[in-house]
This record gives sequence, structure tokens and C-alpha cells, in this order.
Amino acid sequence: MFNPKFLDEISAKLNDVMASSPAKDLEKNARALLAQGFAKLDLVAREEFDIQAAMLDRTREKLTALEARVSELEAQRK
Repeated sequence: MFNPKFLDEISAKLNDVMASSPAKDLEKNARALLAQGFAKLDLVAREEFDIQAAMLDRTREKLTALEARVSELEAQRK
């Protein structure tokens, strides 16, 4: 049947050909172009966005509680 070593050799040769081909340069240039385009945008990672959203939720809850407390204190004062 097939010799696993033979398949490994062919795979290695194909990888070598792809590494030295213009397609590899094209991929490298496309990645650089995309990275440069994304760098110009004001993007954040999803994890950072989720952290900030959670902080905003907690801050909103605290603000609501403080507003209720201020209303309560104002009502007592009258």
C-alpha cells in the first residue's frame, strides 16, 4: 500500500514549494494590508468590550441606587 514516509516527503516538498511561491508573498502582503487597515480603525477586542460593558452595567446600578437614596433623603428633609 502507501508508505507513510513517502506521503510525509511529498507533504514536505509541497510545503517547501508553497513557502517559496508567489502565493505565500501574496498572503503575507494581504495580511500586512489588513493589519494596517485594522490598526487605523478604533477597534477593541471582544473580551475588553465585555469587560467595559459589565463595568457600565455595575455603574448604572450604583447610579440608580444613589438616585433613589438622594430622593429618599430629600423626601425626609421636607
